[in-house]
Amino acid sequence: MSEWKNFDTLTSYKELQNAKKVDLATVMTGENGAERVKKYTIPMAAGMTFNYAAKQVDDEIIDLLVKLAKEAQLSEKYKELYNGAVINTGEKRMVLHQLTRGQLGDDVIADGVNKREFYIKEQKRIAEFSEKVHSGAIANGAGEKFTTVCQIGIGGSDLGPRAMYLALEGWAKKNNKFKMEAQFISNVDPDDATAVLDKIDVAHTLFILVSKSGTTLETLTNQSFVMDALKKKGLDPAKHMIAVTSETSPLAKSDDYLEAFFMDDYIGGRYSSTSGVGGAVLSLAFGADVFADFLDGAAREDGLAKDEDPRKNPALMDALIGVYERNFLGYPSTAVLPYSQALSRFPAHLQQMDMESNGKSVNRFGEPVNYVTGPVIFGEPGTNGQHSFYQLLHQGTDIIPLQFIAFKNSQWRNDVDIEGSGSQQKLNANVAAQIVAFACGKNDENRNKEFKGGRPSSIIIGEELDPKALGALLAHFENKVMFQGFVWNLNSFDQEGVQLGKVLAKKVLAKETDGALAEYSKLLNI
Repeated sequence: MSEWKNFDTLTSYKELQNAKKVDLATVMTGENGAERVKKYTIPMAAGMTFNYAAKQVDDEIIDLLVKLAKEAQLSEKYKELYNGAVINTGEKRMVLHQLTRGQLGDDVIADGVNKREFYIKEQKRIAEFSEKVHSGAIANGAGEKFTTVCQIGIGGSDLGPRAMYLALEGWAKKNNKFKMEAQFISNVDPDDATAVLDKIDVAHTLFILVSKSGTTLETLTNQSFVMDALKKKGLDPAKHMIAVTSETSPLAKSDDYLEAFFMDDYIGGRYSSTSGVGGAVLSLAFGADVFADFLDGAAREDGLAKDEDPRKNPALMDALIGVYERNFLGYPSTAVLPYSQALSRFPAHLQQMDMESNGKSVNRFGEPVNYVTGPVIFGEPGTNGQHSFYQLLHQGTDIIPLQFIAFKNSQWRNDVDIEGSGSQQKLNANVAAQIVAFACGKNDENRNKEFKGGRPSSIIIGEELDPKALGALLAHFENKVMFQGFVWNLNSFDQEGVQLGKVLAKKVLAKETDGALAEYSKLLNI
């Protein structure tokens, strides 16, 4: 078994503290920069590559990061995770989201069940159900086909599936894989549900209620909101709803649903896009074969994460460089910048996944740590972001590391040549320009026009954003966050930080308040 030690007790921690810093502007200028771009590249699954040439590392620092990976036993800890060790120490649970898309190691048996077989069984049930919906064998009360699917969930039950749906919507339409439109209701704000219900035909909509516990306040409130809307249309809600939940939740055997599909406690919400939480809505929207390709891309990327050499392991190298930037260069944030409109909600998903996982100030044993942990994650698609917050990224007082994502081809392959180049070429020209501009900067006598440079970035490049590429992209970031949590000796798989607000909100609604809480309740007319 591996040992769990605080990061600052490792020999490599002290060596990284003393390592000579890299002058990024110098090493990225001229032929030096060209050689780095060729050298610092790692293949990913689905034909993608991870390039970290514009990061503030050199061979000496990379050697120390390799030493850190070995000293912190990162590969051993990953192996323990996928073989079913209790990695989630806070909730005393295994962590099995990788098992939803493939067998990485030994059979994992829990509660008397082979968990890989359990996940495959649920995927098959979802696939069969989806096919019946598409064929009309499962239809609404009038015997008419469902044309829309609407997911009701919040947090990981919304952000990941919504981001994945939007990422593949255009590709599916272009490739004749589009089966049903998907909508999402998440916020307990009644304006959210009202806006969605106002633009869909509820008589031809199948709703998916997603709650592992079956007790999520916002989700159950929105379910009631939707059921009320269905009843007002003279429709039977039980003929318009399915559930994705655990086998032990109150939703599992309820007559309020056409069908219930199951997940378990070993998959956290923010890691649930490859479980039934994402599987139901994506299979209904695009077909089970598209979801299967998505899982395949993720599984292949998980396989690459097993390599003990960070130079051949894109997620591990990405994670180690991120730790170096956070702990030794002092950078507080990371911007995720996809140059693909289809990935418009991908940064929001990564924001939850990263900040909910590694936004911790105590280690796995509940002891305070003496070093900084997870960064603030934010982002928007390029080139929109360039005309928004890139001012601060280029010339602000904080240096913010950047993670670009780009594809050589658009999903629709619909382009127009304008002034000698197409839109996709213009989009990708901006990516290349931004990487070099951030790294190298520009001197100018007018200080307002001076760019200091030295602002690090990496880029993931793919041929096209298709289901396999999306799966690989998702798994890359999931594994990056996992490895960073291992380095920082955190439990990256619980979420106690979201609980206090829930408890206090229930007290407000029960009128059990005093002090400031009572006064804010009055101000908000509760």
